[in-house]
Amino acid sequence: MEENDVLAYVRAAAQALQLPLDDERAKAVALHFGRTVGIARVLDNAPLAPESELAEIYRPAPFPPEDAA
Repeated sequence: MEENDVLAYVRAAAQALQLPLDDERAKAVALHFGRTVGIARVLDNAPLAPESELAEIYRPAPFPPEDAA
């Protein structure tokens, strides 16, 4: 993702959500978002087996609890 693309995305998302975002704040958000994209790409390329994925291990509790009567 190019730097200008990230900034355009941040501005469009803020406008869609009706969030006030001045130019300096938009640039700061875009910088952090760009870093997050970079981290996600590194993690996406990490060799993990399906059993290593925590989402595969997590089992949420039933709602409402079954023992509540």
